[in-house]
Amino acid sequence: MVNDTDLTKKVTLWTRQDKRSLEELKNHNVIRIKRSNLEEKFDLISDHIIYLYNWFVDSAKEMVPKPDEVEFPIWCSISEEYMLRPTLNEVVYVLEVDESDVIYFDGMKWDYVLNHHYVPKDDRDAEEYARDIEKKGYKNSFSFMDEKTSHFYPEERKRVMDSWIRVFETNQWDKFRIQANIWEIRPEMIKDILRVE
Repeated sequence: MVNDTDLTKKVTLWTRQDKRSLEELKNHNVIRIKRSNLEEKFDLISDHIIYLYNWFVDSAKEMVPKPDEVEFPIWCSISEEYMLRPTLNEVVYVLEVDESDVIYFDGMKWDYVLNHHYVPKDDRDAEEYARDIEKKGYKNSFSFMDEKTSHFYPEERKRVMDSWIRVFETNQWDKFRIQANIWEIRPEMIKDILRVE
């Protein structure tokens, strides 16, 4: 008899993490990303990044349930060719993960979110959006998301933020564009750890 776990498709992912994560793994048997990790990594822009990561978490947990103890996802590459390489202070975990635990997203579209832009459906939608905001008298969409001015544009702000869900549309399957997130790293997922030699 075949059980359901035998039928689960596994995928290989690569993620670069601070080498201190090795201690976390040893001491807690799991690696998770915390707010303090993001504050240290992104320093002066951490509030901006955390705001967007919170949006990502709220959307992604609807696709793959998030464990209660997890704060933020772990960014991964789907390709060894395009993975971030190990450094003196960072190691790369080679993971084998149940595909059902992976949240795929389009990294190029994520760049739109990072810059608070509208994520278009396609080139035609991008052109229509640009024409529409120009017709309304807006030079660009920056004011829609800026904390100091966004309250003047609630409909436009909503329109931009509603478009962000398109980061999870991965219809252009390209190993350079497509990235993956998982909620945590457990020992059984780790197939190798790459270090600077």
